[in-house]
Amino acid sequence: MSAFVGYRVLVVDRVSGRFLEGLREAGLEVEYRPGIPRDVLLEIIKGFDVLVFRGGVIVDREVIDRGLRLRVLARYGVGLDNVDVDYAVSRGIAVVNAPTASSQSVAELTIGLIIVALRSLHLHIDSVKRGVWSKGLYKGRELYGKKLGVIGFGRIGSRVARFAAAMGVRVLAYDVRDVREAVESVGGELVGLEDLLVESDIVTLHVPLTPSTYRMMDEGRLRLLKDGAILVNTSRGPMVDYEALLKHIERLGAVALDVLDEEPPRSPILRKLVEHPKVIVTPHIGAETIEAMERVGEELLAGILEVLGVETPNPRARPAT
Repeated sequence: MSAFVGYRVLVVDRVSGRFLEGLREAGLEVEYRPGIPRDVLLEIIKGFDVLVFRGGVIVDREVIDRGLRLRVLARYGVGLDNVDVDYAVSRGIAVVNAPTASSQSVAELTIGLIIVALRSLHLHIDSVKRGVWSKGLYKGRELYGKKLGVIGFGRIGSRVARFAAAMGVRVLAYDVRDVREAVESVGGELVGLEDLLVESDIVTLHVPLTPSTYRMMDEGRLRLLKDGAILVNTSRGPMVDYEALLKHIERLGAVALDVLDEEPPRSPILRKLVEHPKVIVTPHIGAETIEAMERVGEELLAGILEVLGVETPNPRARPAT
Protein backbone atom coordinates (compact mmCIF):
# COMPACT_ATOMS: atom_id res chain seq x y z
CA MET A 1 0.00 0.00 0.00
CA SER A 2 1.37 3.40 -0.90
CA ALA A 3 1.55 5.84 1.96
CA PHE A 4 -0.92 8.72 2.09
CA VAL A 5 0.72 12.05 2.91
CA GLY A 6 -1.07 15.17 4.07
CA TYR A 7 -3.17 14.53 7.15
CA ARG A 8 -1.74 15.55 10.51
CA VAL A 9 -2.82 13.93 13.79
CA LEU A 10 -2.37 15.43 17.26
CA VAL A 11 -2.53 12.89 20.10
CA VAL A 12 -2.86 14.58 23.49
CA ASP A 13 -3.31 11.56 25.79
CA ARG A 14 -1.68 8.21 26.48
CA VAL A 15 -2.56 5.66 23.80
CA SER A 16 -1.24 2.26 22.73
CA GLY A 17 1.93 2.04 20.69
CA ARG A 18 0.12 -0.13 18.15
CA PHE A 19 -2.42 2.64 17.57
CA LEU A 20 0.34 5.17 16.87
CA GLU A 21 2.05 2.70 14.54
CA GLY A 22 -1.21 2.14 12.70
CA LEU A 23 -1.67 5.86 12.09
CA ARG A 24 1.88 6.18 10.76
CA GLU A 25 1.61 3.04 8.64
CA ALA A 26 -1.41 4.62 6.96
CA GLY A 27 0.77 7.58 6.01
CA LEU A 28 -0.52 10.07 8.56
CA GLU A 29 1.84 12.48 10.29
CA VAL A 30 1.54 12.03 14.05
CA GLU A 31 2.54 14.39 16.84
CA TYR A 32 2.36 12.67 20.24
CA ARG A 33 1.90 15.21 23.06
CA PRO A 34 0.26 13.46 26.05
CA GLY A 35 -0.55 15.85 28.87
CA ILE A 36 -0.28 18.96 26.73
CA PRO A 37 -1.58 22.09 28.57
CA ARG A 38 -4.83 23.54 27.26
CA ASP A 39 -3.27 26.85 26.27
CA VAL A 40 -0.72 25.05 24.12
CA LEU A 41 -3.45 22.88 22.58
CA LEU A 42 -5.42 26.00 21.65
CA GLU A 43 -2.31 27.50 20.08
CA ILE A 44 -1.31 24.54 17.89
CA ILE A 45 -4.61 22.80 17.06
CA LYS A 46 -5.03 24.94 13.95
CA GLY A 47 -2.37 22.87 12.22
CA PHE A 48 -4.01 19.45 12.60
CA ASP A 49 -6.72 17.48 10.85
CA VAL A 50 -7.33 14.94 13.63
CA LEU A 51 -7.37 15.36 17.42
CA VAL A 52 -7.05 12.21 19.54
CA PHE A 53 -7.88 12.54 23.25
CA ARG A 54 -9.31 10.76 26.27
CA GLY A 55 -11.79 11.75 28.96
CA GLY A 56 -9.70 14.39 30.71
CA VAL A 57 -9.53 16.80 27.75
CA ILE A 58 -12.50 19.13 27.30
CA VAL A 59 -13.19 19.54 23.59
CA ASP A 60 -15.53 22.52 23.61
CA ARG A 61 -16.39 25.26 21.11
CA GLU A 62 -13.16 27.10 21.80
CA VAL A 63 -11.05 24.08 20.84
CA ILE A 64 -13.23 23.32 17.83
CA ASP A 65 -13.15 26.92 16.57
CA ARG A 66 -9.36 27.01 16.86
CA GLY A 67 -9.09 23.78 14.84
CA LEU A 68 -9.29 25.39 11.43
CA ARG A 69 -8.27 22.14 9.68
CA LEU A 70 -10.09 19.71 11.95
CA ARG A 71 -11.86 16.86 10.21
CA VAL A 72 -11.99 14.27 13.00
CA LEU A 73 -12.34 14.38 16.78
CA ALA A 74 -11.31 10.94 18.02
CA ARG A 75 -12.12 9.98 21.62
CA TYR A 76 -9.76 7.20 22.71
CA GLY A 77 -12.46 5.42 24.70
CA VAL A 78 -16.22 5.28 25.06
CA GLY A 79 -17.88 8.36 26.56
CA LEU A 80 -18.34 11.62 24.67
CA ASP A 81 -19.58 13.80 27.52
CA ASN A 82 -16.36 15.87 27.36
CA VAL A 83 -17.05 16.76 23.71
CA ASP A 84 -19.47 19.30 22.25
CA VAL A 85 -20.63 16.76 19.68
CA ASP A 86 -23.50 18.80 18.24
CA TYR A 87 -21.29 21.81 17.62
CA ALA A 88 -18.56 19.71 16.05
CA VAL A 89 -21.02 18.04 13.69
CA SER A 90 -22.51 21.44 12.79
CA ARG A 91 -19.00 22.47 11.72
CA GLY A 92 -18.66 19.39 9.52
CA ILE A 93 -16.28 17.60 11.90
CA ALA A 94 -16.73 13.87 12.47
CA VAL A 95 -16.70 12.57 16.04
CA VAL A 96 -15.56 8.97 16.48
CA ASN A 97 -14.95 6.79 19.51
CA ALA A 98 -14.56 3.13 20.47
CA PRO A 99 -17.88 2.17 22.08
CA THR A 100 -17.37 -1.59 22.29
CA ALA A 101 -13.67 -2.01 23.02
CA SER A 102 -13.63 -1.70 26.81
CA SER A 103 -16.90 -3.43 27.66
CA GLN A 104 -15.29 -6.65 28.86
CA SER A 105 -12.76 -4.87 31.07
CA VAL A 106 -15.37 -2.62 32.69
CA ALA A 107 -17.69 -5.56 33.32
CA GLU A 108 -14.89 -7.56 34.95
CA LEU A 109 -13.96 -4.61 37.17
CA THR A 110 -17.60 -4.26 38.21
CA ILE A 111 -17.76 -7.87 39.37
CA GLY A 112 -14.41 -7.43 41.11
CA LEU A 113 -15.61 -4.38 43.01
CA ILE A 114 -18.77 -6.19 44.07
CA ILE A 115 -16.71 -9.04 45.54
CA VAL A 116 -14.32 -6.61 47.24
CA ALA A 117 -17.32 -4.85 48.81
CA LEU A 118 -19.02 -8.06 49.92
CA ARG A 119 -15.88 -9.42 51.57
CA SER A 120 -14.48 -6.06 52.85
CA LEU A 121 -11.27 -6.95 51.05
CA HIS A 122 -10.12 -3.34 50.94
CA LEU A 123 -10.21 -3.18 54.74
CA HIS A 124 -8.45 -6.51 55.20
CA ILE A 125 -5.70 -5.60 52.73
CA ASP A 126 -5.14 -2.23 54.36
CA SER A 127 -5.11 -3.77 57.86
CA VAL A 128 -2.53 -6.42 57.00
CA LYS A 129 -0.29 -3.83 55.35
CA ARG A 130 -0.47 -1.81 58.59
CA GLY A 131 0.56 -4.85 60.60
CA VAL A 132 -2.92 -5.75 61.88
CA TRP A 133 -3.99 -9.36 61.34
CA SER A 134 -7.69 -8.58 60.70
CA LYS A 135 -9.11 -12.10 60.64
CA GLY A 136 -12.46 -11.95 62.44
CA LEU A 137 -12.77 -8.15 62.32
CA TYR A 138 -14.95 -7.90 59.21
CA LYS A 139 -17.68 -10.39 58.36
CA GLY A 140 -17.99 -11.02 54.64
CA ARG A 141 -20.99 -12.00 52.54
CA GLU A 142 -21.32 -14.34 49.58
CA LEU A 143 -22.36 -13.16 46.14
CA TYR A 144 -24.25 -16.41 45.58
CA GLY A 145 -27.99 -16.04 46.06
CA LYS A 146 -28.00 -12.25 46.09
CA LYS A 147 -30.24 -10.02 43.95
CA LEU A 148 -28.24 -7.83 41.58
CA GLY A 149 -30.00 -4.80 40.14
CA VAL A 150 -28.49 -3.77 36.79
CA ILE A 151 -29.50 -0.27 35.70
CA GLY A 152 -28.79 -0.08 31.98
CA PHE A 153 -28.68 -3.37 30.06
CA GLY A 154 -26.37 -2.45 27.20
CA ARG A 155 -22.96 -3.81 26.28
CA ILE A 156 -21.52 -3.59 29.79
CA GLY A 157 -24.60 -4.12 31.91
CA SER A 158 -25.56 -7.28 30.04
CA ARG A 159 -22.02 -8.66 30.49
CA VAL A 160 -22.13 -7.99 34.21
CA ALA A 161 -25.48 -9.77 34.35
CA ARG A 162 -24.12 -12.84 32.54
CA PHE A 163 -21.12 -13.05 34.87
CA ALA A 164 -23.34 -12.67 37.92
CA ALA A 165 -25.93 -15.17 36.73
CA ALA A 166 -23.18 -17.75 36.26
CA MET A 167 -22.31 -17.25 39.95
CA GLY A 168 -25.82 -17.99 41.16
CA VAL A 169 -27.09 -14.43 41.36
CA ARG A 170 -30.67 -13.42 40.61
CA VAL A 171 -30.56 -10.56 38.09
CA LEU A 172 -33.06 -7.70 38.10
CA ALA A 173 -32.73 -5.25 35.21
CA TYR A 174 -34.02 -1.82 34.28
CA ASP A 175 -33.59 0.01 31.00
CA VAL A 176 -35.53 2.70 29.14
CA ARG A 177 -35.28 0.50 26.04
CA ASP A 178 -37.04 -2.79 25.37
CA VAL A 179 -34.39 -5.27 26.51
CA ARG A 180 -36.71 -8.00 27.75
CA GLU A 181 -35.29 -10.64 25.41
CA ALA A 182 -31.70 -9.87 26.43
CA VAL A 183 -32.60 -9.91 30.13
CA GLU A 184 -34.48 -13.18 29.85
CA SER A 185 -31.53 -14.73 27.98
CA VAL A 186 -29.52 -14.59 31.23
CA GLY A 187 -32.42 -15.74 33.36
CA GLY A 188 -33.06 -12.23 34.65
CA GLU A 189 -36.22 -10.24 35.24
CA LEU A 190 -37.05 -6.85 33.73
CA VAL A 191 -38.53 -4.58 36.41
CA GLY A 192 -39.28 -0.93 37.06
CA LEU A 193 -36.55 1.29 38.49
CA GLU A 194 -38.23 1.75 41.86
CA ASP A 195 -38.78 -2.00 42.28
CA LEU A 196 -35.16 -2.67 41.36
CA LEU A 197 -33.87 -0.21 43.97
CA VAL A 198 -36.12 -1.58 46.70
CA GLU A 199 -35.47 -5.28 46.06
CA SER A 200 -31.78 -5.45 45.12
CA ASP A 201 -28.97 -6.40 47.47
CA ILE A 202 -26.50 -4.84 45.01
CA VAL A 203 -27.20 -2.06 42.49
CA THR A 204 -24.81 -1.33 39.63
CA LEU A 205 -25.06 1.58 37.17
CA HIS A 206 -24.39 1.17 33.45
CA VAL A 207 -26.12 4.02 31.63
CA PRO A 208 -24.76 6.93 29.55
CA LEU A 209 -24.61 10.42 31.00
CA THR A 210 -27.58 12.41 29.70
CA PRO A 211 -29.79 15.14 31.18
CA SER A 212 -32.15 12.41 32.39
CA THR A 213 -29.40 10.35 34.09
CA TYR A 214 -27.54 13.28 35.66
CA ARG A 215 -27.84 12.80 39.45
CA MET A 216 -30.28 9.94 38.84
CA MET A 217 -29.17 8.44 42.15
CA ASP A 218 -30.49 11.34 44.17
CA GLU A 219 -31.84 11.55 47.71
CA GLY A 220 -35.18 10.03 46.78
CA ARG A 221 -33.73 7.01 44.98
CA LEU A 222 -30.92 6.42 47.46
CA ARG A 223 -33.57 6.31 50.19
CA LEU A 224 -35.17 3.34 48.40
CA LEU A 225 -32.05 1.18 48.78
CA LYS A 226 -32.40 -1.39 51.52
CA ASP A 227 -30.20 -1.27 54.60
CA GLY A 228 -26.96 -3.12 53.87
CA ALA A 229 -27.27 -2.72 50.10
CA ILE A 230 -24.19 -2.15 47.96
CA LEU A 231 -24.05 0.55 45.28
CA VAL A 232 -21.54 0.26 42.43
CA ASN A 233 -20.80 2.86 39.76
CA THR A 234 -18.34 2.14 36.94
CA SER A 235 -20.26 4.26 34.45
CA ARG A 236 -20.25 8.05 34.83
CA GLY A 237 -19.53 10.05 37.98
CA PRO A 238 -22.23 12.76 37.75
CA MET A 239 -25.03 10.20 37.94
CA VAL A 240 -24.72 10.09 41.75
CA ASP A 241 -25.66 12.85 44.20
CA TYR A 242 -22.65 12.54 46.52
CA GLU A 243 -24.01 14.79 49.26
CA ALA A 244 -27.10 12.60 49.46
CA LEU A 245 -24.94 9.48 49.34
CA LEU A 246 -23.01 10.66 52.40
CA LYS A 247 -26.30 10.90 54.30
CA HIS A 248 -27.04 7.24 53.58
CA ILE A 249 -23.54 5.74 53.80
CA GLU A 250 -23.84 4.47 57.37
CA ARG A 251 -26.88 2.31 56.64
CA LEU A 252 -25.54 0.95 53.34
CA GLY A 253 -23.31 -2.10 53.20
CA ALA A 254 -20.71 -0.49 50.94
CA VAL A 255 -20.23 1.81 47.96
CA ALA A 256 -17.79 1.05 45.14
CA LEU A 257 -16.94 3.83 42.69
CA ASP A 258 -14.62 3.80 39.70
CA VAL A 259 -15.87 7.22 38.59
CA LEU A 260 -16.50 10.54 40.31
CA ASP A 261 -17.75 13.87 39.04
CA GLU A 262 -14.40 15.39 40.01
CA GLU A 263 -11.27 13.37 39.26
CA PRO A 264 -9.15 13.35 41.32
CA PRO A 265 -11.52 14.29 44.17
CA ARG A 266 -10.81 17.63 45.83
CA SER A 267 -14.11 18.92 47.17
CA PRO A 268 -14.81 18.43 50.90
CA ILE A 269 -17.81 16.20 50.17
CA LEU A 270 -15.90 13.89 47.85
CA ARG A 271 -12.86 13.76 50.12
CA LYS A 272 -15.07 12.80 53.08
CA LEU A 273 -16.75 10.13 50.99
CA VAL A 274 -13.47 8.70 49.65
CA GLU A 275 -12.03 8.46 53.15
CA HIS A 276 -15.02 6.59 54.56
CA PRO A 277 -14.23 2.92 55.36
CA LYS A 278 -17.36 1.72 53.60
CA VAL A 279 -16.34 3.37 50.34
CA ILE A 280 -14.09 1.73 47.76
CA VAL A 281 -12.72 4.08 45.10
CA THR A 282 -10.60 3.22 42.09
CA PRO A 283 -9.17 5.97 39.85
CA HIS A 284 -11.34 5.52 36.74
CA ILE A 285 -9.59 2.32 35.62
CA GLY A 286 -12.53 0.49 34.03
CA ALA A 287 -10.87 0.46 30.62
CA GLU A 288 -7.30 0.38 31.95
CA THR A 289 -6.30 -3.08 30.78
CA ILE A 290 -3.76 -3.98 28.14
CA GLU A 291 -6.38 -5.82 26.14
CA ALA A 292 -8.96 -3.03 26.25
CA MET A 293 -6.46 -0.36 25.27
CA GLU A 294 -5.35 -2.39 22.28
CA ARG A 295 -8.97 -2.93 21.20
CA VAL A 296 -9.73 0.78 21.65
CA GLY A 297 -6.78 1.60 19.41
CA GLU A 298 -7.87 -0.82 16.70
CA GLU A 299 -11.48 0.35 16.74
CA LEU A 300 -10.57 4.03 16.78
CA LEU A 301 -7.94 3.66 14.06
CA ALA A 302 -10.50 2.07 11.77
CA GLY A 303 -12.98 4.88 12.47
CA ILE A 304 -10.45 7.65 11.80
CA LEU A 305 -9.23 6.13 8.55
CA GLU A 306 -12.78 5.51 7.37
CA VAL A 307 -13.66 9.19 7.82
CA LEU A 308 -10.47 10.30 6.07
CA GLY A 309 -10.94 7.79 3.27
CA VAL A 310 -7.55 6.19 3.92
CA GLU A 311 -6.92 2.47 3.51
CA THR A 312 -6.71 0.52 6.78
CA PRO A 313 -3.17 -0.84 7.14
CA ASN A 314 -4.08 -3.49 9.72
CA PRO A 315 -6.60 -6.10 8.56
CA ARG A 316 -7.68 -6.66 12.19
CA ALA A 317 -8.73 -3.02 12.56
CA ARG A 318 -12.20 -2.72 11.13
CA PRO A 319 -15.03 -0.38 12.10
CA ALA A 320 -17.17 -1.93 14.84
CA THR A 321 -20.67 -3.00 13.91
